Amino acid sequence: MNAPDRPAAVQKPKRNTWQREAVRGALDGTEGFVSAQALHAHLREGGSTIGLATVYRALADLATEGDADSLQQDGESLYRACTTDKHHHHLICRNCGRTVEIQADPVERWAQQVAAEHGFTNASHVVDIFGECAECTAARAEA
Repeated sequence: MNAPDRPAAVQKPKRNTWQREAVRGALDGTEGFVSAQALHAHLREGGSTIGLATVYRALADLATEGDADSLQQDGESLYRACTTDKHHHHLICRNCGRTVEIQADPVERWAQQVAAEHGFTNASHVVDIFGECAECTAARAEA
């Protein structure tokens, strides 16, 4: 923890290396959320020599910078290219992975209110709603 009178460390912008651009490109070409392992396998199948650790670092950096959405599912981080630069939430089909970006103004107000009630400032949050999309529900009903 930084002392109150001590400035926080300044983050340097990340270099755009060929590895980072390869991960960004592969993520852009992927539908829905994907794990680092799956993205790494896809890159390797395409002839890339990129390492798995590099894929993990690049995905984490892209998520931190807002260029990728990330979520935790079954203890694993999943990523997808972010299609908006505004804060948003997701509806995610737990069967097929279809993802819909949603605005949730009541959630925003609730999160800020709860934080303020407990004396917290600069609060942030992540809300992802998992369910079953209409297509998967219909397919299950027909089976």
